[in-house]
Amino acid sequence: MIDEIHEECGVFAIESVDDAVSYCYYGLHSLQHRGQEAAGICVVNHHKMIVHKGEGLVFDVFTEDQLAKLKGNMAIGHVRYSTAGGSGIMNVQPFLFRTMSGSMAIAHNGNIVNANELKKQLEKDGSIFASTSDTEVLGHLIKRAKGCFVDRICQALRQLDGAFAFVIMIEDRIYGARDCYGLRPLSLGQLSNGSYVLASETCAFDVIGADFIRNIEPGEVICIKNQQIQTKKYRETNLQNKMCAMEYVYFSRPDSTINGINVHSARKRAGEILYQEAPVEGDIVIGVPDSSLSAAMGYAKASHIPYEMGLIKNKYVGRTFIQPTQTLREQSVKLKLSIIKEIVVGKRVIIIDDSIVRGTTSRRIICQLKEAGAKEVHVRIASPAIKYPCFYGVDTSTLEELISHKMDIQQLCNYLQADSLAFLSKEGLKESIDKTHCNDLCMSCFDGQYVTKLYDSFEHANKEEK
Repeated sequence: MIDEIHEECGVFAIESVDDAVSYCYYGLHSLQHRGQEAAGICVVNHHKMIVHKGEGLVFDVFTEDQLAKLKGNMAIGHVRYSTAGGSGIMNVQPFLFRTMSGSMAIAHNGNIVNANELKKQLEKDGSIFASTSDTEVLGHLIKRAKGCFVDRICQALRQLDGAFAFVIMIEDRIYGARDCYGLRPLSLGQLSNGSYVLASETCAFDVIGADFIRNIEPGEVICIKNQQIQTKKYRETNLQNKMCAMEYVYFSRPDSTINGINVHSARKRAGEILYQEAPVEGDIVIGVPDSSLSAAMGYAKASHIPYEMGLIKNKYVGRTFIQPTQTLREQSVKLKLSIIKEIVVGKRVIIIDDSIVRGTTSRRIICQLKEAGAKEVHVRIASPAIKYPCFYGVDTSTLEELISHKMDIQQLCNYLQADSLAFLSKEGLKESIDKTHCNDLCMSCFDGQYVTKLYDSFEHANKEEK
């Protein structure tokens, strides 16, 4: 992606395996693209929970000595970009709750849109929050619920609204849960020894040698104990399968599979359909590393225009969206991409990107391409224009920061200083993801048709615009 968009988070869990922390460590490494601001792991060792977490990359947070202290046969982990609640060590997950009746650890991907309302009521009833994260709400709700533990989880989840994939660990088992709209992904895998694994993406299974079993269903709670599974629906009605379209467009790794669809294949088809919808004459097709390369390959294939590597990504610079301020993001972008002048000089360049959010860095790279000698720069975006904020775990929460909300395509093309600009249609995106019957997707950032009630979220977005 040329422009910045803030990612959500990634969760991982494993049970009934020796040295669970090592599996969790490698699983989080494979999910690092989902959040690079902080990481944490909690393990169970003889019914005692131990947690270590910190700000930075997985590699930076966990040294060999620290990993050696996290002995146990169960673990949950988390990689984070701050969405709800902001940054700071107090918001780094997993959260560990210690009570008179036992300990509980929680890690979360997504955003609870009614968190503020729930917090107000919980505080009124006497709860005290140690963080500003919406994830902590679930811990308080579970503690206040009645019945066996899975019933308490179900009672708590029924009070939440929004997008979430939770992994919850107590002393002898792990639970996984997914929102009733199916907005955030969570998959189940299994090791050859029978141990089960939960992860935000299937790419985490590959690195530890686990096989994909199935997706956790919307509205489902799964319990894993001693290599056995029990499952329960915390909600039986009004279930949907509105997977976030941006999982296919940008968030997920190309080697991941979401709802049975390989991400690379979907992006490549998007590039092919993008050419059908918005053809343009050019000499070379280039993609913005890394998430746009698949779509660029598809555009080149359909157009019979050579695909070239005109942009090089510095592998030692993190994805720019994880920087918590715009100033830091812009500084990171300067280090991130280099142009191969010999490839673009004198050429009509078609540059493929997955989306445009703010437009500032998009403009800078287009200008750099022309400064490097490109005769023309035509921009093609392998998704519809992002015109509306997302409140489901992606930190584009104000109208003001979305350039396509403020400009039409021609105005944006002029601002970017591109020779032409076109976006993939919503219909084209749906077709690229599922050519047979078109997945039922959440496309709220493209069309403003939100899956849930927004409570005070959109008020905040409008206030920011004013």
